[in-house]
Amino acid sequence: MDMIYKTAWDILIFPFRHLLIINCILSIVIIFFQRKNPTSVWTWLLLLYFIPIVGFIFYLLIGGDMHKSKMFHTKEVEDHIHEAISSQEASIRTKALQESSPHLKKYSDLIYYNLESAGSVLTDNNRVKIFTDGNEKFGALLEDMRNAREFIHMQYYIIKDDVLFSRIKDILVEKAREGVEIRILCDGMGGRFISGRCWKRLRSCGIHTAIFFPPLLGRLNLRMNYRNHRKIAVIDGMIGYVGGFNVGKEYIGLDDKFGYWRDTHLRIEGAAAASLALRFILDWNYAAGKNLLNESDEEKYFKHPQEKLGSSQIQIISSGPDSKLQNIRNNYLRLIHKAEKSIYIQTPYFVPDDAVFNALIVAAYSGVSVNVMIPCKPDHPFVYWATYSYIGDLVMAGANCYTYDNGFLHAKGLIVDSQVYCYGTANMDIRSFCLNFEVNAVVYDEREAERMEEAFHKDLEVCTQITKDLYAGRRLPVRFKEQVSRLLSPLL
Repeated sequence: MDMIYKTAWDILIFPFRHLLIINCILSIVIIFFQRKNPTSVWTWLLLLYFIPIVGFIFYLLIGGDMHKSKMFHTKEVEDHIHEAISSQEASIRTKALQESSPHLKKYSDLIYYNLESAGSVLTDNNRVKIFTDGNEKFGALLEDMRNAREFIHMQYYIIKDDVLFSRIKDILVEKAREGVEIRILCDGMGGRFISGRCWKRLRSCGIHTAIFFPPLLGRLNLRMNYRNHRKIAVIDGMIGYVGGFNVGKEYIGLDDKFGYWRDTHLRIEGAAAASLALRFILDWNYAAGKNLLNESDEEKYFKHPQEKLGSSQIQIISSGPDSKLQNIRNNYLRLIHKAEKSIYIQTPYFVPDDAVFNALIVAAYSGVSVNVMIPCKPDHPFVYWATYSYIGDLVMAGANCYTYDNGFLHAKGLIVDSQVYCYGTANMDIRSFCLNFEVNAVVYDEREAERMEEAFHKDLEVCTQITKDLYAGRRLPVRFKEQVSRLLSPLL
């Protein structure tokens, strides 16, 4: 027995006895075998050598950078999508798009970039409804589900088995009995609140379920990176939802910890719903290990409106570890560069990379009205204090920055020059830019952009402006937390 205890003890303390060697090996891997940016490399090296045990554990949790081309494989875009891309490319080159839609002239290069980099087709004939309240958003979604005739596809980063999901389940079970195809896709970490018994009960009712990047040890998921942060719902191929709301009682204001939950979600009726349907199918194929498009006719999932629904022109853009480029980040960056009058940003986490941050600084110094709104309370302390540090620099550059005081702000996106906005699931932070699977809608519609600005201005009624004097007067403990968190920002 003593020998067994001794062997177990030797195994337990082996990593600590050889910590220097392990750190050296990890350093070699980080420097020579992973294509991290220099800032991230130096941050990891400092963490490994100055806080060796904590740094080692932290690296195991979030530091590994698996070979993405092997880790994530998605189905190629279908031929008819390729045809649409080629047609729009030709239209932009010949300036036919600008002639048919003069308001798109300023953004034709961005439209072309999204076509070339991600196959994001520009769709017209869309009607958009903006939701800023969870009860209104889920009320509309539940009603659309009740009216479904062919399929309901739901994809959420977080699903909790509480009062909200109970309402959703009742409708899904009823629709499944009517023969409507139901599919639920959830992230492995965000879905840890759902028991295996619940998933089994849903499958017994004829509802298809899949977990994206599931945990290896029960509900414990040891990897924080590569989370599928997308929130998509598609009903009958004609109605799509995308935005920041997950499925849980806090998102409808029933959690005392956060209070009122201020978020932004879009209901899109029209041609762009097909792009959201395709995004869901690609994620489903990976998570379920099946090619959904081989199971049924494509016409079932990709519908084309037969009547005039609206005038919004939309590109659905996505990014993640499987993308060659940081598409959503690059859209944010390009829109900031193109701003001439105003930029409005809402984000719960503001930890931008140098390019995005410097672009905002330059815009502020150039006379563009830069407006940034963040929460007044943290749900992730390190991220919040890093956020506050970056906000301070913007304030000193002349930007208008605010904390939202009426609960928790979770809206994600930006509006430029009252002409275009990009909203969806991506935060203004490095994690959303590089590590999470995200999806946003770029809406080219002045009327809708003005409505989004109106929502921003309404929020200002319950905000506190972070003035230069207020920021300069923060206490020493706050300054210390900011500096430490900003040092760790490449890892957050």
